[in-house]
Parts: sequence; C-alpha cells; structure tokens
Amino acid sequence: MSTETANKGLEGVVALSSSVSSIVDGVLTYRSYDIDDLAENTTFEEVIYLLLNDDLPTQAQLDQLNQELSAARPVDPAFLEVLKQLPITHSPMERLRTGISLLGLYDNESEDNSKAANRRKAIRLIAQMPTVIAAQERIRRGKAPVDPKPNLSTAASFLQMMHNTDPDPVAVEALDKALILHADHELNASTFAARQTVSTLADIYSAVTSAVGTLKGPLHGGANEQVIRTLQKIGEVSNVKDFLVDALDNKERIMGFGHRVYKDGDPRAKHLKKMSYELGKMNGEMKWYEMSDMLEQDMLEKKGMKPNVDFYSASVYFVLGIPVDLYTPIFALSRISGWVAHILEQYDNNRLIRPRADYTGPAPRVSKPIAERG
Repeated sequence: MSTETANKGLEGVVALSSSVSSIVDGVLTYRSYDIDDLAENTTFEEVIYLLLNDDLPTQAQLDQLNQELSAARPVDPAFLEVLKQLPITHSPMERLRTGISLLGLYDNESEDNSKAANRRKAIRLIAQMPTVIAAQERIRRGKAPVDPKPNLSTAASFLQMMHNTDPDPVAVEALDKALILHADHELNASTFAARQTVSTLADIYSAVTSAVGTLKGPLHGGANEQVIRTLQKIGEVSNVKDFLVDALDNKERIMGFGHRVYKDGDPRAKHLKKMSYELGKMNGEMKWYEMSDMLEQDMLEKKGMKPNVDFYSASVYFVLGIPVDLYTPIFALSRISGWVAHILEQYDNNRLIRPRADYTGPAPRVSKPIAERG
C-alpha cells in the first residue's frame, strides 16, 4: 500500500518544466508575453512563430514563416479521397482525430524523429489543420473540398476553404484573435497528453492524434459547443433569469464558467466578450451577446463564478456562421501551434513521463486452488 497521497486530477502537481507558456497569479503568458499584449498587438502567425521560437519575429522572419505555411497548406489529393470514404455520421472531432492520424501516412518523414524533420512536420501540421477541418466539413455537406489560396493568413484561409469565397475582413480579424487566445495554455489536458505520448519517442502525428482525442472531451475543448447549446435552449434574453434559477435548483452544471487555474477570472474572456459584442452589432444579432452578458452577471451574483475562454467564444463562432459541432475542431486549429511547440520542447529534453498511482485495493493476499474458492 502506498504511503504517498494522490492529488486528484494531478491538481497542483508540477509535472515538468517548460518555457512555452505560463499561468502565474492569473496572468497567462506565451514566452513571457502577456496574452493581453499579444491579443491586441499581434497576429496568429506572429504567435505561431513565438511559440516555436524564443521571441516574436522580425518582418523578414514572419514573411518566411508565412511562405512556409502557405506552401505546406495543400494536402495530397489521395488523402482527400480517403477522407471522402469516412462515415459522415460521425462527429467532426472523430473525423479530425482520424484525419490527423491519416496525415502521417502521407508524410514520408513521419518516422524521422530528427530535429530538422520534426520542425518541418510541425509547420506542416499547423498549416494543414485548417485544410483538413474545412475539407471534412465540405465533404459532410456534400460539397467538394476547396484548394487553399496562396498567401492567406490561417484565419482567412480557413474561412476561404470553408465557404469557397473571399472572407469578410472583420470575420478574419475576429477569428484571428480567437486563434491567438486559444493557441496555448500551459499543461492543459490535451497538451499533457501530447507530451506524454512523445516522451515514449513516438512520432509527432501520434502525439497530435492523442491531443485531438483528449480535446474531444466536453470538460476540455467541447465546452464552447455546450455553451451555445445552452444559449439556444434559453432562446431569448427574457428567459435567462428563470433558466438559471431552474438549472441551479436542479444542480445542473453551467458550462463556460469557472476554471481550475484561474480563481479570479480567465484573462482571455474579456477579449472574446468584446468580439462577441462587435460581431453581434455588425450582423444585427445582438441577442446572443445579450443573453451571454446577462448569464455572466447572474452567475457572478448567484455563484460567484466568472466566464472562461469557452463562454464568449461560443457566440463569436455562432455569429460567424460556423456550425456548432465545428467549435472544438477550431479550438484544435489554434491549439495545434501550442501542441507542436510543447512536443518539440519535450523531444529536446526528454524523459519518459511515468507517474505512480496510489494503490487503493485490498491488502496483500494469497491465491487458493480454484476448487477451494467459493
């Protein structure tokens, strides 16, 4: 019997060292840059460079990264043909999990774990994530996948491939900021899953597949999908107060509130709240923002809980016309940048991640012949 005490959910346990991102006293940073600073002053591509390197890029370095991403965004036509054979009845996250694993089969460097090859594969995974998600969605709707146009940003390219039209600049700006805010978050569940996978020296595609599978859960990436379904269930601003009273009386969990790490509110939420307001006003769909705002106020009053990053991202994506069950894949579209940064860091200073368990079974015992058991 172990004499050590287990921390449920590994809460408070420092599992490893990392220089990718941090959460200290409620402040989220990427490579020591405050998330507020990055959300207001950079693009997602600049953040990609930052996560993969030690600092923000110069213009020349950013231009080089954009060229690499643009060149890597198309996928093998044979890969798309396999995607078309996948059952469309399964959820986008199930199909994405399969798609990422499948990408590895079409990469002739998939088993090359050299530093240079892993860096190239990291760029390809970041570049091709929006291609895979958009292609899967169009196939599901009975439409042909759209080839990515060259020299577009990640946000613009995704919207272009989804809708087969040049995207609205305001929509691109909103999605770009959402991608920045979701890019990394220290040792969240999916990132830890990715790092644990590569700690065995498995390939990068296996690690990202592990991460996608972990993100699929409603307690991680699936929360923003549950938020919009809650708002749809409420229906109108006038119904918010009664809904919340009934939900709390029935001890129902209100998704999008609270966070294990942030005790005084998620610093990312305010940026998404602002975007939700601006997009709602621009599109004449203010009720989603207004319901969210009222629910936020009532939850603070009744439960002392503040919204997390998932809460307002739900109304942002809804007003952008993104199907509800694509919210979590879009999370992956952003978080792939953080995943691969952590994966590369794990490879560079690897030790097999192998924690212990606090055994809670019976005391030692001795087996009896089967005839004597009974």
